[in-house]
Amino acid sequence: MTKIMDRLYQLLWGMPMLMLILGIGIWLTISTHWVQVRLFPAAVRRFLKREAVCGGVSPFRALCTALAATVGTGNLVGVAGAICLGGPGAVLWMLVFAFFGMAVKYAEATLAVRFCQRDGDEIVGGPMYLIRSCLPKPWLPMAYVYGICGLFASFGVGNLTQVNAIVTSLQSISRAPLLSPGVIGPVLAGLVGFAFWRGAESIGRIAEKVIPYAAGSYILLCLVFLGCRASLVPKAIHNILVGAFSPKAITGGLIGSALRAVQVGCSRGVFSHEAGMGTASIAHASARVSHPVEQGMMGLMEVFLDTFVICTMTALVILCSGIPIPYGVDAGAALTVSAFSSVYGRWGKGIVAVFLTVFAYATILGWSLYGLRCGQFVFGKRIAPGFFLMQTLAVALGATLETPMVWKMAEIFNGLMAIPNLIALLFLTPELQALTNSYTRENAHS
Repeated sequence: MTKIMDRLYQLLWGMPMLMLILGIGIWLTISTHWVQVRLFPAAVRRFLKREAVCGGVSPFRALCTALAATVGTGNLVGVAGAICLGGPGAVLWMLVFAFFGMAVKYAEATLAVRFCQRDGDEIVGGPMYLIRSCLPKPWLPMAYVYGICGLFASFGVGNLTQVNAIVTSLQSISRAPLLSPGVIGPVLAGLVGFAFWRGAESIGRIAEKVIPYAAGSYILLCLVFLGCRASLVPKAIHNILVGAFSPKAITGGLIGSALRAVQVGCSRGVFSHEAGMGTASIAHASARVSHPVEQGMMGLMEVFLDTFVICTMTALVILCSGIPIPYGVDAGAALTVSAFSSVYGRWGKGIVAVFLTVFAYATILGWSLYGLRCGQFVFGKRIAPGFFLMQTLAVALGATLETPMVWKMAEIFNGLMAIPNLIALLFLTPELQALTNSYTRENAHS
């Protein structure tokens, strides 16, 4: 069974899939005339404006909900693993992939709003609705494949693995009874259950309050760190640029293949910003905007904040810390903890643990919304109470489980979700071009 899953994982997340996502990102970039460059200033202005709406979900709240599911353990632990396995140059390829991923995320968010639907008193959307509404009937089964995979993935990558990360990070501070899995699990389940008890709309409200302050605090701590190690920043940037094309020159031969740097950087980039999977469009679809492109610009900001800002900050902290990097071995959280501890001392471990806990908790809530919407698409609205109950129980269970196999299964489901989503994006490229052109014409002089 393990060998079968490993082969399926390699098939779904090997270089062919990564190159497919990159290729579609390049195609969408060209088709929209480099939308991530042209509309980025306007996207920043809209992000900073944080305009409210009367009734419905604001664009900023929808963005925070998407970021809640996107900004997680990958931003702290995944970046460290990318540097270990691909060298510092993997960071550059992560950013290159994210640049074209911005066009993919823009397309996902724009089309989700364009083809959103009303389900009772809620606005819903996402890849499954795009496929059902816009693709020929023979493609309809793909919508249900996406919905079922999204439902299962919400229990894996969105729940069990996040809970396990919280337990591991908190226990790295202390092995006190209050931080044992038997205590953390029920407490966390209570917090998650309380959010669910208040309804699906409360997830967006919580995300809007938690994510800006958590992400802002993390960025501030990274900036203080880099200020203390300012003299090492130029060397870190040099190592990233040189290591992207000649890892051997930086890693002493432990990582000698530039292809390895590309593969690791691209794969960790996808798992960080999730462009191509279509999940974030489920959150963006509910935004109340006057034109779909306005929410598409929030999709641009999502990838920019997740990868260009937070992931880059983590990478620079690690490379400027001065600690030895165990190339060829995925040191993960241990490397990030050691890096922060080089400046913050014994507080470094606590800093990483706190932010891992906050980001992982937000990811549980964000992915729960995705799982709910996928489940409702397949089984109807009646699934909500049972789904929330199962998610809450999974939180308590996840605190005591070892999750390597769960991670693998979750990533397989993610890969299966990406395929129908990418097909839908390709099919709807003309519609995306029309929407982008109409918005550009309407706002040519603004």
